[in-house]
Amino acid sequence: MKIGILGTRGIPNNYGGFEQFAEFFSIHAAQAGHSVSVYTPHNHSYDETTFEKVTLIKCYDPEYKIGTAGQFIYDLNCILDARKRNFDIILQLGYTSSAFWYDFHPKNSVVITNMDGLEWKRSKYNKPVQKLLKVAEKWAARKSDYLISDSLGIQEYLLKTHNKKSEHIAYGANNFDAPNEEILNIYKVEKNHFNMIMARFEPENNLEMVLQGVESSENKQPILVIGNHETKYGEYLKNKFSTCKKIQFLGAIYNQNHLDNLRYFSNLYFHGHTVGGTNPSLLEAMGSQSLVIAHDNHFNKSVLENNAYYFNSPDEVKKIIDTIKKIDNLQFVKNNFEAIATKYNWNKINEEYLQFFTKCLSRNFRGAKAK
Repeated sequence: MKIGILGTRGIPNNYGGFEQFAEFFSIHAAQAGHSVSVYTPHNHSYDETTFEKVTLIKCYDPEYKIGTAGQFIYDLNCILDARKRNFDIILQLGYTSSAFWYDFHPKNSVVITNMDGLEWKRSKYNKPVQKLLKVAEKWAARKSDYLISDSLGIQEYLLKTHNKKSEHIAYGANNFDAPNEEILNIYKVEKNHFNMIMARFEPENNLEMVLQGVESSENKQPILVIGNHETKYGEYLKNKFSTCKKIQFLGAIYNQNHLDNLRYFSNLYFHGHTVGGTNPSLLEAMGSQSLVIAHDNHFNKSVLENNAYYFNSPDEVKKIIDTIKKIDNLQFVKNNFEAIATKYNWNKINEEYLQFFTKCLSRNFRGAKAK
């Protein structure tokens, strides 16, 4: 197969979830003998034209000059270039800025879109932008040849809202079982005597709810708050909880080994995400043998099932912190670790994508397109 992957900020990954997936999947597919190209901004820090047998196609991205609007131009540039390449499959990752150009996709390629989460629900967008994103979601759902949903909740949503079937293929993660307690010295915490939360500083990730529970808790253990807090919302949270010494804002941490060890040695790992999709950081926490305390919603429950504690309010967070210990819930930890090995490991996920692509290219299967 000749595969083109669009919709990311390029590989090697130095940004986020879709970029990580694009890196892992493209390498896997290339090693399996397929021709794989990943579209990458012209100013990506990696200068080579190939990466681990994957072709990198550089397209001009003016986002660094004009901000978010540049994403629309970058996506258009990628799609126009793809018209020259004769791809069998175009894998479009996300739709927020690409959906407006779907009619420009090459007609002879099968266009498959991973619909990501409910982007229009993100509070960082104002009302007009949210309405625009709902339109983009509708267009992507209707104009793609096939859809992929990375959570059962998104699969159900697409069917109910747009009457479109989608292939459920989860996100992936790796198991971590090589702890190094010395790393804790860098962060001045002790094994099993600290909690943590890691998320983008956005209201829908419920950092404020968790930190309110921490503040009112009688437990003196520190909580490490990991994520870029140099934002308007980050400043709000830092000011609100400035007198609570057990809340430690560490900023973003990009060292994967450090993150894995912090999750592994933490007592409680809070996951407050609410806006759809299988969140990569949740799977990484499961693979790092954390005891997960998650916001009570369908997206989180479809992944964690009965192997977590759930919260809906600061009072529930407080109660969990004051009464729950990881050492008493190792079966939850074990079950989630095994789920990563059996359901969410990258090799399995990558193979499911390739198998789905093969089906999409088959003549019989193409008679039942998503649109």
